[in-house]
Amino acid sequence: MRVLIIEDNRDLASDMFDFLESKGHVVDAAGDGVTGLHLAVVNAYDAIVLDLTLPGMDGLTLCRRLREDAGKETPILMVTARDSLEDKIYGLEAGADDYLVKPAELREIEMRLRVLMRRAGERTQRQKVLTVEDLVLDTLTCSVKRSGKSIELPPIPYKILEVLMSRSPQVVSRDDIERAVWGEGRPDSDSLRAHMYMLRELVDKPFEHKLLRTLRGFGYQLAGQDAALE
Repeated sequence: MRVLIIEDNRDLASDMFDFLESKGHVVDAAGDGVTGLHLAVVNAYDAIVLDLTLPGMDGLTLCRRLREDAGKETPILMVTARDSLEDKIYGLEAGADDYLVKPAELREIEMRLRVLMRRAGERTQRQKVLTVEDLVLDTLTCSVKRSGKSIELPPIPYKILEVLMSRSPQVVSRDDIERAVWGEGRPDSDSLRAHMYMLRELVDKPFEHKLLRTLRGFGYQLAGQDAALE
């Protein structure tokens, strides 16, 4: 299960991160609402753990924007110190799937995430497979195939490909890709270019039709022939 934690309390976020990783889950984390919303939009997560009181953008606003503006149906578990009935109602009305009051046991957080995953059922399963023409990325198994042929990708090119496929046929800016892949710890200016070169060598070069394109001044696009921007 791939989980995004959006929590500004570093100690709590670290505890959840370490616990979920120890259970075999893939975990990303954001310490503010703006970064959290961005990661939730550009990546395909199985579930999100969301605090309400966040710098930059509060959890209720983030939840509404994720549902209404981005159209994301990723299951959301709100974990917050706000314990009134009104707060719970506001959270669920904003689009949360479950609500848990702090302090919460880490085992219960994971259990509730698993329950949300089961409830999502076939809808969530369909979201795990990204397809652009003959290129298929399965986020559950982290496998990539093109024309039925398996492609082994290193972690960073894989993450870049996932970002581009999840937003295809949109053009994704360099800044958006770097934020989605590296968070706030941005790499040097040549890192993304080097990883894009490797991605092209593995995903595009061996095949007749090219899916990856660079649009100077705008960013990168992964799209089929009909949807490609000239």
